This record gives sequence, C-alpha cells and structure tokens, in this order.
Amino acid sequence: MIRLNLVLLLAVIASAFYLVHTQYESRRLYTALDRSQAQSRKLESEHEQLQVQKRAQATPARVQQLAARQLQMRPVTPGITQYVTVFEPKPATPTETER
Repeated sequence: MIRLNLVLLLAVIASAFYLVHTQYESRRLYTALDRSQAQSRKLESEHEQLQVQKRAQATPARVQQLAARQLQMRPVTPGITQYVTVFEPKPATPTETER
C-alpha cells in the first residue's frame, strides 16, 4: 500500500510540474503573439503612411514642378518643336558580280 501511495504521489508531483511548465509556455507564447500583433499593426500603419506620401510625391503638379526645376524641362510649344524626318535606306541593287 505504501508503494502505491508513493507512486501516486510521484505521479501527482510530475503532473503538477508539467502543468506549471505548460502554463509558463502558454503565457510565453501569448506574450510573443501579442508582441507580433503589435508589430504587425505598427508596420501596417507605416505602410499606410508611406502610401499616402507616395501619392503626394507623384501628383502631376509636383512632377511638372520637379521636371521644370531640376531637369530644366519646359512645356512643348509649336515654336520650339523640331521635327525629324527619317529616311529609309533604299534597297541595294545587286552589282554585276553578285548576279
């Protein structure tokens, strides 16, 4: 009878240690999940801010202003337009030796 009681006592102690370990792991995993969800929300917020900045940088007025200021570009007018004509080369006629 004493041996059975000792075996049961050891089983209870082992299950208690396992329960404590399981609860510790559960808390650790929960805090890791919470941290990653917070980081995900932060990254999502940054992504939205960057999208807004991207749209602000790509407005047609801003692009035109940068083209005029930094690249010294100007709007096209008929007075400064240069037309280029492309001449297609004539096919070569076979020479006497090639016939």
